[in-house]
Amino acid sequence: MESPLPVAKPKSGALGLNSLLRMQKDIKMKLSNIQIKKILYATDLSESAAHAFSYAVSLANAYGAGITILHVLAEFPGEEFIANMINADTWEEIKNRHYSEARDQLIGKKRNHVAIKEVLEAFSEEAQADGEDQAFVTDEVLIKTGTPAEVIAKTAQEQNCDLIVMGTHGHGSIADIFVGSTAKWVIKHSPIPVLVIRLP
Repeated sequence: MESPLPVAKPKSGALGLNSLLRMQKDIKMKLSNIQIKKILYATDLSESAAHAFSYAVSLANAYGAGITILHVLAEFPGEEFIANMINADTWEEIKNRHYSEARDQLIGKKRNHVAIKEVLEAFSEEAQADGEDQAFVTDEVLIKTGTPAEVIAKTAQEQNCDLIVMGTHGHGSIADIFVGSTAKWVIKHSPIPVLVIRLP
């Protein structure tokens, strides 16, 4: 007959199982009542961002939350940056030479804002029509200009959002290790929770 396995006895000063169970009864975990009423869905118009929208919709449906859709157009560094590169006279010459071209581009850029907004509104309407079992409300579609990560975090605060949902580029194990720089910045600086979705 084999001898029974030795039973480990707690060292002096160590807590026994009964002591731990008594402590557990005394400590009551207080879970916060999470209320998600406004979701900021940030999109760069990529496939990954489109995939992330289904998560935003699912959460909006579960919590009865509204969705604000945000797309940020990256901004040209601006005159402060140029002033570090060339002198003011050279910059004025360049501006004068290319005034009409720049004006045409600016008008085109404004049209792009409108076109992108219309695309996102249509995208939202199609998602509502296709997902009858996933009801959600699009509160607003915003097109802003600036540094995407900073604009996303700032807009979430301005809109009093409870959650940011966004996609990240990439597939597979590398994507598991490296989160896109925009998503990484938002995660680090956002005062509210951020849900980052990658393509499966």
